[in-house]
Amino acid sequence: MSENLKNTPLVDRHIALGARMVPFAGWNMPVQYEGVIAEHNAVRNAAGLFDLGHMGQFDVTGPDALAFLQYTTTNDLSNLNPGEAKYTLLSNPDGGVIDDLIVYRKPEGEAGYMVCMNASNADIDVAWWEKQAAAHPEFDVNLRDISADTGMIAIQGPNAQAITAKVTDADLTSIGDFSWANGSVAGVPAKIARTGYTGEDGFEFYCDIADIATIWDGLMAAGGEHGLVPVGLGARDTLRLESRMPLYGQELGMDISPYEAGLGWAVNLNKGDFVGRERMAEVKANKPTRKAVGFKYVGKGGAPRTHYPVAIDGQEIGEVTSGTFSPTLGENIGLALIKSEYAGVGKPLQIIVRGKPVDATQVKTPFYKRES
Repeated sequence: MSENLKNTPLVDRHIALGARMVPFAGWNMPVQYEGVIAEHNAVRNAAGLFDLGHMGQFDVTGPDALAFLQYTTTNDLSNLNPGEAKYTLLSNPDGGVIDDLIVYRKPEGEAGYMVCMNASNADIDVAWWEKQAAAHPEFDVNLRDISADTGMIAIQGPNAQAITAKVTDADLTSIGDFSWANGSVAGVPAKIARTGYTGEDGFEFYCDIADIATIWDGLMAAGGEHGLVPVGLGARDTLRLESRMPLYGQELGMDISPYEAGLGWAVNLNKGDFVGRERMAEVKANKPTRKAVGFKYVGKGGAPRTHYPVAIDGQEIGEVTSGTFSPTLGENIGLALIKSEYAGVGKPLQIIVRGKPVDATQVKTPFYKRES
């Protein structure tokens, strides 16, 4: 293991639980404990606990905090009330995506916003925001990378609320989807969010990094009778793919328009000027030449993987962005970025697996959606 890898405060717990550790975005992270399928099914049927200490957090405050975020991201944040959150994209001038983010407006009584960033892009995001602030002194804004001081874990699954209720003084029923609130968790002051990345209900906990292990231990102890298990990056990926949630570097990138990625809903062209708006408007008006589609195998073959070619009648038309065997569906599924003229639910595709074509059909996404 490289000595340059960073560890979260929970690394000793992962090792004690028998986790297989792997390098990920510069971090030493658990990829699995009992196994990907077992952990995946635990989240779908009971609950799973995730170490998200590798994620980045960024504070934006000052009189022009909202205006600055409006200019540098794609979605309209102007209607966020205190304690609410929204998914948005950090855009570049060419209409591509630097990162996908969740922006939280701080709860009542607190000023400004906190942004949650992907681990692999956190340093890039911070540098980009600092560059934009320097280039636009008209924004009176204070920027602060708080990643090194902030701990983050998540609990996901149908039993997540019952488990969390045992260790918090917060009224969890008052925390709706894409919102957060202050509360005590396992005796630790924290912010409790309800955003998720698995398709299941659940919560994210942000607190002082010195206290995150206390929350982890409290949830693990409370969750034993409810089937709670620790979950690694492997199952996190299969869960998010079943729920059709994008992964930066695969469904999103500097050279992929949100309209190509199927994330046009996270772009508001009517909110005023923002970085990349002109190019995004052009792509939308002319219709994207590529489109992200979901597919499942109808033939037999090895599981689809990122960058596998996608073809029609021997002609390459795109590539797989994400693929896996779906433990919930019992089928091989994936997302692919293909030429738009070939896109459409029910239309055929061929996934080239180690040089051999495997028949597939395009399907409606998400592949999995929990019952309300």
